[in-house]
Amino acid sequence: SCGNSDPTSLLPVLKLEEVIEQADYLYGSGETEKLYRLLVQHKNSEDAELLWRLARASRDLAQLSITSAEEKRQLAYDSLEYAKRALEKNEANSAAHKWYAICLSDVGDYEGIKVKIGNAFVIKEHFERAFELNPKDATSVHLMGVWCYSFAELPWYQRKIAAMLFATPPTSTYEEALRYFHMAEEADPNFYSKNLLFLGKTYLKLNNKKMALLWLSKAKDYPAHTEEDKQGQKLFIP
Repeated sequence: SCGNSDPTSLLPVLKLEEVIEQADYLYGSGETEKLYRLLVQHKNSEDAELLWRLARASRDLAQLSITSAEEKRQLAYDSLEYAKRALEKNEANSAAHKWYAICLSDVGDYEGIKVKIGNAFVIKEHFERAFELNPKDATSVHLMGVWCYSFAELPWYQRKIAAMLFATPPTSTYEEALRYFHMAEEADPNFYSKNLLFLGKTYLKLNNKKMALLWLSKAKDYPAHTEEDKQGQKLFIP
């Protein structure tokens, strides 16, 4: 696609905005397969905005029940590659950091506990960077909360493995998780049922039944069919 004499070589540049606009429409409509087919045609793009969307679309496709185990694995690695390239193209792109962290977590499922725990540091760093670059992005802060919650509730035997593998393994507390979930609510109130649910679960872990009940009832009353399924579901749980 590098031939300079080719008059069509300018077309991808002109079409990029249209592709992204169409992609966002399909994403909003929940057209996962169509969206993936649209974006994967542009997988050699040099544009960070397109590449992180392709990472997200590949991951969404992997989550579908019709996708085979072998395809899920391939898509997990593809997603990470696209997100990594998005970061290389634009290190200041908040969404690229967020999706790189999410995709790195997914790949950890195939790599074993040592890699998964080792990746945990990198994952948290990228979520922090995503939020730094875009303080309105409640999802990145929510996922930092999930990260903290996961390590706060790590079973003793996994803590032991982590301590054997790493001089300073990742650790966290429910208090730290709670702080992030509240920050997410402040950034975008009521944006995500899972954040409300985690607020409730974290207050339960801290034995504050009254606050737990408040947030769990908000989660229960949350309207269905939201962004919920689109964002990282089972992240970081080793």
